[in-house]
Amino acid sequence: MPDKRIAPPASAGEHEMLTAWLDWHRETLAFKCDGLSEEQLRLRPSTPSTLSLLGLVRHMAGVERAWFRMRLNGEDIDHLYYSLENPDGEFDDVETASVGEAFSTWRAEVEAARAVSAAYPDLDTPAKREARGVTYSHRWILVHMIEEYARHNGHADLIREQIDGVTGE
Repeated sequence: MPDKRIAPPASAGEHEMLTAWLDWHRETLAFKCDGLSEEQLRLRPSTPSTLSLLGLVRHMAGVERAWFRMRLNGEDIDHLYYSLENPDGEFDDVETASVGEAFSTWRAEVEAARAVSAAYPDLDTPAKREARGVTYSHRWILVHMIEEYARHNGHADLIREQIDGVTGE
């Protein structure tokens, strides 16, 4: 698998550094999925967990949308793959999910998140919409997204290793 990730700079301003690390982690998720068949992307090799690589991509599309568009930018849009009636839909409903749609949606949400983040260069900018009764700053959202990807990329690494033995950073 060719590694297309761009290493974050060793020195940069805070916004550039945080977005570079976030982009690196975004591409790490794509790297973990690279070269696998649709069936492999749907595999849940760690029963009873419902985690799959496809589920992680769908989950991260929803997380990008929620934190950047819905909260930071205050957009009135729906969640993607889950609802109150189906809170784990992004993970549970992968058997019939379109792989192409999931990756396309994830990439579109990443691009939208980048645009929203760029529109708020002040990292102290408060989100326009609360989450769990708290107003988070743009900085907090960027740091949280790095943490969210890092955690799930660890899951992706284990899933990928169980599928075909591929390991790596």
